[in-house]
Amino acid sequence: MQQKNKKVRYMAEAAVIAALYAMLTYAAAAVNLAFGPVQFRFSEALTVLPVFTPAAIPGLTIGCLLSNLASPYGIVDWVFGTSATLLAAITARAVSKIRFKDIPILSPMMPVLFNTLVVGFEIACFSSAGDFAFSNFTAWAYVMAGVSVGLGELVVCYGLGIPLMLMIRKTKMEQTIFRSS
Repeated sequence: MQQKNKKVRYMAEAAVIAALYAMLTYAAAAVNLAFGPVQFRFSEALTVLPVFTPAAIPGLTIGCLLSNLASPYGIVDWVFGTSATLLAAITARAVSKIRFKDIPILSPMMPVLFNTLVVGFEIACFSSAGDFAFSNFTAWAYVMAGVSVGLGELVVCYGLGIPLMLMIRKTKMEQTIFRSS
């Protein structure tokens, strides 16, 4: 019975994270900040959650896929954008033990890195007419798209992600204190 409860909890955590990610991305899309070379997806702050639970990996991935269904880049974003999020979530969890003053400082860098490289490449391959082809790729377009996406990602992952991480940790400590008294 205990094993079944763990599986249900894991699936519930993943589902809640997916729903939050999608909702926050749609909120960013409503103000033109979710897709394209300039991105400030509020949902990317949630990419710190793999530090706390492995359920965040499928949760973030599914949430990203659901969000990208609304992307003007279509199926290309479904594949590339979702893959970047999956890789970022896996590696964010993998580096979560590397800490500075007990903060897993490298975990928020993983979505910055993968979105810079993968989504930057994706955007660089689109022509001004909206056609996706590797022949549209230029090094300059890649650098520009990567820097633009990466800077937005950096601001959100560190500016919102680190405070979110600290808030979650503080809440967990308070719950532990209240439970023990």
